Amino acid sequence: MSALSNRINNLSESATIKMAKMGRELAAKGVDVISLSFGEPDFHTPEHIKDAAKKAMDENYTYYTPVAGYPELRKAIVKKLKDENNLDYDFSQIVVSTGAKQAIANAVLCLVNPGEEVIIPTPYWVSYSEVVKLAEGESVFIDTDVSTEFKITPEQLEAAITPKSKLFMFSSPSNPTGSVYNKSELEGLAKVFEKHPHIYIISDEIYEHINYGEKHESIAQFDSIKDRVIIINGFSKSYAMTGWRIGYSASSKETAAAFDKLQGQITSGTCSITQRAGVAAYEGGLETVLQMREQFKKRRDLVYSLLSDIEGLKVNLPDGAFYFFPNVTSFFGKSYNGKTINDSDELAIFLLEEAHVATVGGDSFGDPKSLRLSYAASEEKLTEAVKRIKAALAKLQ
Repeated sequence: MSALSNRINNLSESATIKMAKMGRELAAKGVDVISLSFGEPDFHTPEHIKDAAKKAMDENYTYYTPVAGYPELRKAIVKKLKDENNLDYDFSQIVVSTGAKQAIANAVLCLVNPGEEVIIPTPYWVSYSEVVKLAEGESVFIDTDVSTEFKITPEQLEAAITPKSKLFMFSSPSNPTGSVYNKSELEGLAKVFEKHPHIYIISDEIYEHINYGEKHESIAQFDSIKDRVIIINGFSKSYAMTGWRIGYSASSKETAAAFDKLQGQITSGTCSITQRAGVAAYEGGLETVLQMREQFKKRRDLVYSLLSDIEGLKVNLPDGAFYFFPNVTSFFGKSYNGKTINDSDELAIFLLEEAHVATVGGDSFGDPKSLRLSYAASEEKLTEAVKRIKAALAKLQ
């Protein structure tokens, strides 16, 4: 009998981390593996941000920080939210965390009681449902597919709400689909939430600046529900700062105080050097961010063209983030060398072993019909990866 808690035994391993690990293990054996599994920009952190970190060390920013973050960083976040999103917050409503993932965990653990329901549109980022498990809540899924650009309607949202509903959680731009909700679509969802004042909303906006269409829109812009919206954001994607581990939440004073309280018992304040780098990122403007976005857009267009040429894939052109999420059901039931593909997870393993390309099966994203491919890689690697994928899929009969 295991000595481990039910809490950890019931928790699934992150699928993205698992596939990245498998790819690294294969590469360690000398195999030329191209990884399209991890959600990580392949760009370096901009120089002015690194310089700020070096300066912070020289100036001895090496002590404990306030749990919610340095006031100057929180004020920089407030200014960013006002200047870029036309949203008004006080710095007391900002809690800086060790990555956006911790900010999400703070929110779920502070809001959800055992047995309460969390509504999550599928596909969703792999950790959403797992954090709900930790809170002993119940995930309620709203299914979407490529035909609707993976977005839900107000009618679907209304149908999913029950007296036990406590929280709604989504991302825009989306991981894993790249879908982006426009203002009109968000307004339709907001009108539903107006009728259900017991429901809070987590709006994961970490891919905010990787948006190729209209300007980014936040559901927090609607005053009727703003006090129940928890914005999640950070620096990892837009500023290529994944290893720095810094994210934040913006919410009501009541919820922000709760997040501060919880975080004080778990990690306390985020790394002091990282926080000083965060100040430099937001004070340094968007030039490097926009340059990275243009490169991602070029890669998106290239990969879309290449994937569209593979018979059997159903693929749409995403409006944001750096992922494709093609439907791969046409390959289910097909075989190669005595091995039959039954689902997208098995297809991901097949592509890793046969094509030496690491992807992630859709089951952990709540959609076993699809496969996630990240295009956060060079155009040369992306071209070669899709070439290998096409050749491997052609072997399935």
